[in-house]
Amino acid sequence: MEEVPHDCPGVSSAQAGRGASCQGCPNQGICASGAGAAPDPAIEEIKERMKTVKHKILVLSGKGGVGKSTFSAHLAHGLAEDENTQVALLDIDICGPSIPKIMGLEGEQVHQSGSGWSPVFLEDNLGVMSVGFLLSSPDDAVIWRGPKKNGMIKQFLRDVDWGEVDYLIVDTPPGTSDEHLSAVQYLAAAHIDGAVIITTPQEVSLQDVRKEISFCHKVKLPIIGVVENMSSFTCPKCQESQIFPPTTGGAEVMCQDLKVPLLGKVPLDPRIGKSCDKGESFFAEVPDSPATLAYRSIIQRIQESCSLRQPKGENLVGS
Repeated sequence: MEEVPHDCPGVSSAQAGRGASCQGCPNQGICASGAGAAPDPAIEEIKERMKTVKHKILVLSGKGGVGKSTFSAHLAHGLAEDENTQVALLDIDICGPSIPKIMGLEGEQVHQSGSGWSPVFLEDNLGVMSVGFLLSSPDDAVIWRGPKKNGMIKQFLRDVDWGEVDYLIVDTPPGTSDEHLSAVQYLAAAHIDGAVIITTPQEVSLQDVRKEISFCHKVKLPIIGVVENMSSFTCPKCQESQIFPPTTGGAEVMCQDLKVPLLGKVPLDPRIGKSCDKGESFFAEVPDSPATLAYRSIIQRIQESCSLRQPKGENLVGS
């Protein structure tokens, strides 16, 4: 995993990509493009495109396999349950695009119109875009270096015609690398509400989440909060148990130490995996599951946080 240098000046600094600490960083070229040199014209183009998108949320994780894409999908499903709320889900996990599968949209194609690429709509108020829609087979490997990934993300943000949207959810790959820097840089002028960071309780996951939180501070990306996924497992035939013991206190203690909000804890439910494999909404399949209730509580807290961060004078599209 490529990491941000310890003394990274941040992507918005005049020294971004040019300072001594930037030498040897794999993301130096991306940062340098916006510091001192003429800014990438795509930044203003994306700002213009994003004028119709009220809230922008990045979903991050330090480590893979913690349920980040599953959370992104359920966040989109949960917000879209209100038919007056327009939701967009953008998958920028270029090498591992799982959103088409989770949303039941495998095999769908992206179409182009005079106003740009058209997202694939799961519902009238829920549009999805992913590099997975551009592959001839879901088994095709995407073997790209940083600049090509950067170009793809730029194209997604600039060329997709979402229309009037209340929430844009951006599902990112694990880590703190090219895709994350690109998303933050290109969306900075358009106002990002913040990041939701996904972890599991064990220390091996938390140590990477601490790096993710550090990344957010360095690039001045607000943190909406942390979600502890797979926090426990409730067996239908016995008592609650912990599959991933929180040996250092779990996300709760980490959030207290780093002074970031804990949005909630989602228990492990095998039916979540089944619903993702079938491309169905877990909320609709198992509405009374403790995991569903936890998800709904977290989604409500995210909505409340976005409302507080909304620039004055703006109203939601669907309100």
